[in-house]
Amino acid sequence: MPDVRLASPQGRWILFTTVLGSGMALLDSTVVNVALPRIGEDLDADLAALQWTVNAYLVTLAGLILLGGALGDRYGRRRVFVVGVLWFAAASLLCGIAPDEGVLIAARALQGAGGALLTPGSLALIQASFHPDDRGRAVGLWSGLGGIGAAVGPFLGGWLVDGPGWRWVFLINVPLALLCAPVAVRHVPESSGTRAEGRFDVFGAALGAVALALVTYALIEAGDGSPLVVVSAVAGLAAAVGFVLVEKRRPDPMMPLEIFASRQFSAVNGVTLCVYAAFGGFFFLAALQLQVVVGWSALAAGTALLPTTALMLLLSARSGELADRIGPRLPLTVGPLLSAAGVLLMLRVGPDASYAADVLPALLVLGLGMVTLVAPLTAAVLASVETTRAGLASGVNNAAARAAGLLAVAALPLLAGMGPEAFRQPDAFDAAFDRAMLLCAGVLVIGAVLAAATVRRPAPGCRRPECRTHGSVAVPPLEADPRRGSGVA
Repeated sequence: MPDVRLASPQGRWILFTTVLGSGMALLDSTVVNVALPRIGEDLDADLAALQWTVNAYLVTLAGLILLGGALGDRYGRRRVFVVGVLWFAAASLLCGIAPDEGVLIAARALQGAGGALLTPGSLALIQASFHPDDRGRAVGLWSGLGGIGAAVGPFLGGWLVDGPGWRWVFLINVPLALLCAPVAVRHVPESSGTRAEGRFDVFGAALGAVALALVTYALIEAGDGSPLVVVSAVAGLAAAVGFVLVEKRRPDPMMPLEIFASRQFSAVNGVTLCVYAAFGGFFFLAALQLQVVVGWSALAAGTALLPTTALMLLLSARSGELADRIGPRLPLTVGPLLSAAGVLLMLRVGPDASYAADVLPALLVLGLGMVTLVAPLTAAVLASVETTRAGLASGVNNAAARAAGLLAVAALPLLAGMGPEAFRQPDAFDAAFDRAMLLCAGVLVIGAVLAAATVRRPAPGCRRPECRTHGSVAVPPLEADPRRGSGVA
């Protein structure tokens, strides 16, 4: 039984290194959007390259995060976590020195693979190291402090872009990793899962990542109308079908399909796809709108986006408590509708927009919508499956949210009519941004209708989330497997 106490020096070191490791990945999910216009100018990249700068990272992260948790269970959670941290740092260094857009995109894909190792590992180490009496508080501190890192991300990204330059958005990860890894080796006890048999579902993970990559390519490049786009779309759908068949036939699949036999689990993941597709598209385009159209600096644009994360940090725990009393159906219906209202308020943000009158009201309403739905969403996911599958259910839900975000970043500019040079043409970008916000609001409304029609009150005594405080606007929080300490295995 793990026996490290939170108040002990070792306990504080464990919390420090796990927060620092997961914080790097959370920072990366928020700082890069702010840097995109400057990256485009410096590397002479078009809009498609900026989309790939975001999505190359998400493709490998979403495709491999389930496998990353399983690797930690098999080979040692500390070992895999440290490998992930160092891998992430090496890829970040490559991003920071990238001479052109091709190298940057390839490095971002490598960065996502490192994130898939360290993200589940950080939670798994807390679950496996701390005494049961301290574990809940440790998880709460981990998620809350990690959320603070996510909140600082846009501000820090803007300061770096306007100061030493956009390359430091990536290079800052290197010293953080060089601090994190030695502390983990010295102070974190090694642990592994209770199961060591079976083969890794590497083929399934590869098919999932390839399917996401090919479909993403087809959506981003669809404006060209080339035969390669059609071939990529067909091949991507074939890879997705292959992934389903592999997962169905394997004795030890990465994502057991029988988990979707729960209608509630499938319904909540449908809501997840809707809301996080809208959020992913919104935050990708909002950072560009504030710089390209409104004319703000990267620092001003990054700081402007802070209210959503601040509201999540301050109110997500209370939202979870309310959902415990009234059930998840009402919050999962009202939350997306509030978020849709916030997105529609962004239609007022154009040239010479006022922060207090135009931007802030939209972000406050959006933030309140996110607060209303995120904690109940996690609770509904955990309540929809057996307790022994809580970690798997959380991992699938987290991966689904990331996949929804990357597909939105790929598809939304196409659907809104943004050309390759749109981010260099303020008037054209402004008009396309308005169309994109209408689409995001529509997807959120669909999520609300789906929740109202399908989500039901969970049975008494079901598992409740441990991550009560959460600050990430990109994905729902991970929850650990109660048997094995892994967030996704």
